[in-house]
Amino acid sequence: MLIDSHCHLDYFTDTELPAVLARAKAAGVGEMVTIGTTLAQSGRLPPMTEARANLWCTVGVHPHHAAEAPIPMPETLAALAQHPRVIGIGESGLDYFYDKSPRDIQAENFRVHIQAARLAGVPLCIHARDADDDIASILQDERDRKGAFDFLLHCFSSTRRLAEAALAMGGYLSFSGILTFPRSAELRDIARDVPPDRLLVETDAPYLAPVPFRGKRNEPAWVAHTATVLAGVRDMTPDALAKLTTDNFRRLFRKAAA
Repeated sequence: MLIDSHCHLDYFTDTELPAVLARAKAAGVGEMVTIGTTLAQSGRLPPMTEARANLWCTVGVHPHHAAEAPIPMPETLAALAQHPRVIGIGESGLDYFYDKSPRDIQAENFRVHIQAARLAGVPLCIHARDADDDIASILQDERDRKGAFDFLLHCFSSTRRLAEAALAMGGYLSFSGILTFPRSAELRDIARDVPPDRLLVETDAPYLAPVPFRGKRNEPAWVAHTATVLAGVRDMTPDALAKLTTDNFRRLFRKAAA
């Protein structure tokens, strides 16, 4: 069984979703995590997952939306994470590619989410784009000042430098359809070298469809294509890669293993 560790199921309509989930099941994708991007939207995700035993969710404010409303208190996010289907905080982090929020507000929002993850005792799902040095610096500073916390760099497409810094701090890396793109040779080299107990896979659906579906609307079923490429990169069978990444998911997202 594969687990899509990061997708946005609320981007599909109520009419579309049953077929999307059926195709995921047929492809061997047993569970999915749908991700929080704003406080209001995060509040709608737990009810969405309650009726489906194979869905989980996170709660958080994406860096794109960090300046749209007051940054929530860590306690507010941690309280939302008490719901049994909420297994993580996020996604939060830094995005200097689009810069949709001022960078100081992004950083403040990021630190609030780290504190929320500590309070709730769940991992933090991190969005990192063109901000490697500041991501690593904030993670290290928070770790040095207040202690270790669990985290995942989702949709990893950054530098080896950030990968190594995150791994040294106990972090996990999740790979998306970007791994399958022809020009992603350097990313595949990084994925090959990640310790086996720190690997996850995801779609980030409806974005970033893998080859051979690039350019189409992504969906959880297609995480199988990313997993097949990752298995090849690491000289593993697809079944072995599926077991490995599922075991890693359970270790990181402990609420999903209970």
